[in-house]
Amino acid sequence: MDSAQIKRLEALAGIDLVKMTGTGNDFILVDNRKAGVTRELMSDLALGLCQRRRSVGADGMIFLEPSNRVDPVRGTVDWRWHFFNADGSAAEMCGNGGRCAARYAHDVGLAGEEMVFDTTAGPIRAWILDSGVKLEMIHPFGAYQGVELEVDGGMVKMDGVNTGVPHAVIAVEDIEAAPVVPVGRKVRFAPHFAPAGTNVNFACAKDGELVVRTYERGVEDETLACGTGAVASALMLGPAMGLKSPVRVKVRSGEELKVHFDKQGEDFGPVFLEGAAHYVYSGKLNAEALAWLHTQEDSPC
Repeated sequence: MDSAQIKRLEALAGIDLVKMTGTGNDFILVDNRKAGVTRELMSDLALGLCQRRRSVGADGMIFLEPSNRVDPVRGTVDWRWHFFNADGSAAEMCGNGGRCAARYAHDVGLAGEEMVFDTTAGPIRAWILDSGVKLEMIHPFGAYQGVELEVDGGMVKMDGVNTGVPHAVIAVEDIEAAPVVPVGRKVRFAPHFAPAGTNVNFACAKDGELVVRTYERGVEDETLACGTGAVASALMLGPAMGLKSPVRVKVRSGEELKVHFDKQGEDFGPVFLEGAAHYVYSGKLNAEALAWLHTQEDSPC
């Protein structure tokens, strides 16, 4: 990133930021009606602010804008988002981010308690509940079972499905011993999933719920939660492990998500993700939050 681009980012000082967390996934949110961040700056701003220890720190950044598009299935779209991972890459969908963004959209007047918002993966319906936020996910597609890949001289077997973003799901007996980062990273970048790559989940059934740990592309590490990963794990492993809808999914943060679905044969029916979405803080962007980028000038970022 060159110095001119960094100065354009620093010129955004003073815009309002909100930090939220959805069962352990944390996000920076911006009401872009007021901030007016241009599309060309969004990716680099996300990269600059999501860096932990040197800036705000987050798993992703979300820009919210109004929309009056009418979807033929879900009706009027209330607002749309632009979602970026911590590395600045755009993501099609994020379940935990979706719940946070839906609550924020409601609170700033972009939508009522029931809403539809646009993502790259398609329109998402959301409801604000007393206990959190419920999303109707896009219809899962691209399901597969029994794919085997060689990793470090051994074979790793996995199922998978696209729940807005691609997910591989690996069943394990001991979730604490699961090699989430070393194996997850190699599966994520495996030629089999090129060029887009895949998120990688490790899951087991315990005490009537599904316990899931996730390696997320774009973050390139294990995260404390992944909503689309919880959905993928529940759909692909829940029924086989004797778990019925709604499947309770415990994520790495120790918090719980609920995945609702009605599997009939090979079809999953409507799929819903339910869970908490909490505010952490609100504030204004200080240009010094981007100071670390000056040490990266002229590097590919």
